[in-house]
Amino acid sequence: MTAPKVRTKWRPPLAMIVYAVLLAVMALPVLIIIWFRATEATQMRMTPAEVGALVVVLVLTLAVAYVLARTITGPINALISRTEEIARGGKAAIQPLESYGTREIATLSQSFLDLAGKLVDRTEYVRSFAAHVSHELKSPLTAIRGAAELLRDDDADQPMTKAQRSHFLDNIVADAERLDTLLSRLRELAQAELPAIQGKTAIDDILPLLRERFPVLEISGLGDMDAAFPLPFEAADIVFANLAENAAQHGATRLELVASVHARTVTILVCDNGSGISEGNRERVFQPFFSTRREQGGTGMGLDIVRTMLGSYGGTIRLKQTTGTGAEFEIALPLAA
Repeated sequence: MTAPKVRTKWRPPLAMIVYAVLLAVMALPVLIIIWFRATEATQMRMTPAEVGALVVVLVLTLAVAYVLARTITGPINALISRTEEIARGGKAAIQPLESYGTREIATLSQSFLDLAGKLVDRTEYVRSFAAHVSHELKSPLTAIRGAAELLRDDDADQPMTKAQRSHFLDNIVADAERLDTLLSRLRELAQAELPAIQGKTAIDDILPLLRERFPVLEISGLGDMDAAFPLPFEAADIVFANLAENAAQHGATRLELVASVHARTVTILVCDNGSGISEGNRERVFQPFFSTRREQGGTGMGLDIVRTMLGSYGGTIRLKQTTGTGAEFEIALPLAA
């Protein structure tokens, strides 16, 4: 998307407006004195005291104008320059200003720096994500192409055995299924990034669908199961289905959802009895494309989709420390109105 352009035309700088307004205010007592002199038909010449007073007023007016220009236009011009530096230099240019002048400009500058940091982080994330996606899509595509070429070049003098042909065809089907899974995950991630649907859901609403979709899991719910959080049903389906699928893939037979409400926040513990997450992998589970089950078709995108989806609706997720087997995730969402 091309950034909209401000229409080009002459506009007075803020410093000119400040000086003009204050000088106009200062001119009022001069005009009043001239008016009274004319109406009283007295001498038109000002007394030294009057001239001195007007000089003092002029000096004070110019001093006030200088202070206003320095505390307002200076920081604003510095912020404009910093914006241009960030556009050219990226994250390294995101630095605080030397002077802010007023509280409002300081707040504006902090908001701008926060926004710039998020945009730069987002750009770096998209660049890294694109590299991972291209790699993940290239691997199955290369395998499919290699198997197809071998099948195409099958020599009539030394034909493949039925077992060899079946092996290559199975590889093509498996890699095609992996591509389909990756594309499905990418669609879910796109939906998580741009939430367009508003709504609310409770754990009671999502349990029947989870039980139907994952019959290998004994899924139960405890606590405030009717507490609604601002997550549309489609989004809640993606979040909890990914967590349930992650548990099933790691050998879990039970999945427990425990909901509680504290200070207008709904906290949901999602616990399973699977193989759990090793200490060395705890810091990496939310990284895109990190998977310990790549050979079994794992994409490593499920937890990243869950975190992104929750973040889009004001929620968070973290992996809790467990003493036994299994994994335990804590989801926090605002309580729906």
